[in-house]
Amino acid sequence: MGIDQTAPVDMDEAQAANELMRLAREIAKHDRLYHAEDDPEISDQAYDALVRRNAEIEAQFPHLIRDDSPSKKVGYQVAASPLSKVTHEVRMMSLDNAFNREEVEEWVARVRRYLALDESDPVAITAEDKIDGLSCSLRYENGRLVRAATRGDGQVGEDVTPNVAHIADIPQELPAKGKNAVPEVFEVRGEVYMSKADFAALNAAQEEAGGKIFANPRNAAAGSLRQKDASVTAKRPLKFWAYGWGATSETPCDTQHAMMRMIEGWGFPVSPFLTVCNGTDALIAQYDEIGRQRPDLGYEIDGVVYKVDRLDYQQRLGFVAKAPRWALAHKFPAEKAETTLESIDIQVGRTGKLTPVGRLAPVLVGGVTVTNVTLHNRDEIERLGVRPGDKVVIQRAGDVIPQVVENLTREVEREPFVFPDTCPECGSEAVSEEGEVDVRCTGGLICPAQRTQRLEHFVSRKALDIDGFGSKTIAQFFEKGWLESPADIFRLKDRKDDILALEGWQDKSVENLLAAVESRREPDAARLLFGLGIRHVGEVTARDLMKNFHELPKLREIAENARAGDEDAASELTSIDGIGPSVVEALGDFFHEPHNVAVWEDLLSLVNPPRYEVETLDSPVAGKTVVFTGKLETMSRDEAKAQAERLGAKAAGSVSAKTDLLVAGPGAGSKLKKAQELGIEVIDEAGWAEIVAQAG
Repeated sequence: MGIDQTAPVDMDEAQAANELMRLAREIAKHDRLYHAEDDPEISDQAYDALVRRNAEIEAQFPHLIRDDSPSKKVGYQVAASPLSKVTHEVRMMSLDNAFNREEVEEWVARVRRYLALDESDPVAITAEDKIDGLSCSLRYENGRLVRAATRGDGQVGEDVTPNVAHIADIPQELPAKGKNAVPEVFEVRGEVYMSKADFAALNAAQEEAGGKIFANPRNAAAGSLRQKDASVTAKRPLKFWAYGWGATSETPCDTQHAMMRMIEGWGFPVSPFLTVCNGTDALIAQYDEIGRQRPDLGYEIDGVVYKVDRLDYQQRLGFVAKAPRWALAHKFPAEKAETTLESIDIQVGRTGKLTPVGRLAPVLVGGVTVTNVTLHNRDEIERLGVRPGDKVVIQRAGDVIPQVVENLTREVEREPFVFPDTCPECGSEAVSEEGEVDVRCTGGLICPAQRTQRLEHFVSRKALDIDGFGSKTIAQFFEKGWLESPADIFRLKDRKDDILALEGWQDKSVENLLAAVESRREPDAARLLFGLGIRHVGEVTARDLMKNFHELPKLREIAENARAGDEDAASELTSIDGIGPSVVEALGDFFHEPHNVAVWEDLLSLVNPPRYEVETLDSPVAGKTVVFTGKLETMSRDEAKAQAERLGAKAAGSVSAKTDLLVAGPGAGSKLKKAQELGIEVIDEAGWAEIVAQAG
């Protein structure tokens, strides 16, 4: 995976936007391989390098943060599986990462700022090694294990209750009475893993039996736990240790460390390195000590996890999109290896982007065999000077995603790689727009690669989620001329006999496919909007747009008016938190293109998405728009906005006629004046605290 080495401060907006788009797609691909398929292509360190690069660019260009940004996601959506799905009562979050002392110091400082603490106020933080396994939540009711579930995408996981019954480290019953009694409801969360020795023995047995060889212990643990047949799991040497908890009817202790010791007292293994530190120096000392012992540990770890110890502080700090503010993973450095770049292929994506992919002589890096590496774009190839036949250094950052970090034979005489100026799929001209680094096919919908990938996107799980439409099926129907646009999917019922005539199709499979299509005649409007693949409109942006406009025709009207120069329409769009000028422009451009309008109208003639409504919490501000201004004295601005969102309100950054409530602290200026002019209700911080207390 080639990462653009341009420093974010040296990027212009176009470069940053393109790099963020590339990173979002690449990280999503490897999230799928890692979380959903247990088959990563790259190392954790390589993956972390991508995530870190994404975070650095987002910090420099916060207004360019994408709705499909990796910073907003946890794990990967659970795909079709023989295991039943489980919705977590409390989300299973991911962790933000740090890679050096400076980033750890900044995190500690950020915690202090958020909590508005004085220099003299201590912040105790726990530290423990981060084991490389599969996250699992164990729900106990009245002391009995009633359900075990994988993390999945953080909201929905897979039910593995019968499987964990075969893991000796997981008690089936906990003390329900007495001094050390477990609460009536308590979810223990931790990692299912496999020791290094057990992993080696399992692979040896698999090889002898002609079975699947696992790439690393994490994959082996995940594949062993996620078995439909629990008897297969029973034969695998799985272990478990706890790192926290989820839903609970009560929290017996007031610190992270005390809670973990209580969980340990119930019979769960916890990290042998778990300790409480005060200050960055102590945290780094523990990190260094764990790193020193890492080679001799009997299990794989990839870093050290820090957590704010006081639970009341954790509650105040809350969460960002995918991670708690009160925790951080301090990762270990990347692993590297040398190999040969055998060839460079060009792939054409849904948006027409030409992406060079390096084919490597297979090389083992951090326990994973790497054969492919994305070279990003034409500029990255020129920067590295790579050509087929070069010896290159591959790095797996974070033990998941590979990248080329050095060309060892750059000075050797060899013909340079010539990036194509025509599309390899349709022969159309391939160009780079002004200000962009990516080269794109100009063929649009005449390019089969773009058309088929757009159709794949439309039926994907986060869009219309139509079962039975794999890439092969779409390609097959496309070649027959049956699928030209999304609307054609809903005309397939008239081709039942044609489909049956194809090799590999039977009555049942055709009936299932057509039934899946018919079940989407009244699709979720946000999913439909996301499925159209409008540039800059990811799944989160699609939901935000529909939460505000409720119906697709209304969104189209506003977008068209904004493009025509209607400032009120443009303001109505940009007043939505997270919607910037790039989204407004992309929507306007989409509806300005006659072909897009034809696709839109054709589709809406065949489907009937109901009015989009979002269930909100029962609070006085649910469904309202709240703006905070001035100095808040008992909490930070971020904490206040997080409270508003938890109460079902929209926290906006500017005052407009759409604003329902202004919370004004000392020093409020122009926003307060505008709110008073518009007749908007204004309260102080104490009034806001009362609203929060009432809702709680």
